[in-house]
Amino acid sequence: MKNRLVNYFLLLLVAGWLMAPASSPAAEQAVAKDTRCAVCGMFVAKYPNWLTTLIMSDGETKHFDGVKDMMVFYFAPQKYGAKPGAIINEIKVNDYYTLTPVDGRKAFYVMGSDVTGPMGHEFIPFAGKEAADSFSKDHQGKKILTFTEITAEQVESLRAGQRMQ
Repeated sequence: MKNRLVNYFLLLLVAGWLMAPASSPAAEQAVAKDTRCAVCGMFVAKYPNWLTTLIMSDGETKHFDGVKDMMVFYFAPQKYGAKPGAIINEIKVNDYYTLTPVDGRKAFYVMGSDVTGPMGHEFIPFAGKEAADSFSKDHQGKKILTFTEITAEQVESLRAGQRMQ
């Protein structure tokens, strides 16, 4: 009986190890654990799936704990430490389903869903429109937006009542 229990326990242990998910592509984009969001100051390494990154023309890299804070910076970069004259060269966001980094200017964003990020309500990014449509239907999304359709007013509306998760 004792051997049977030990074998059963070992079988469960091995099965759990085999079924454990591999590290996500987002988690592989390592940032130092003391890296803070350029807008709110939260430690971004704690939330690799939500990590967004801007690469500036002066070579500086800015990290954020979600699309919402990245957009706050985007609309007022000097307010959050960008050097005068520096422009945003590259925008990286993680596709919500695949966690693969995608060009933030080409992504689709679901606004108003029941899914929250580290700081509450969030723009949920997707590499393609079809995935954004599916997610929006499943999670009561209010709008699907392209990058250029996101406004400062929409960003501020998501920040209202912002809370850490």
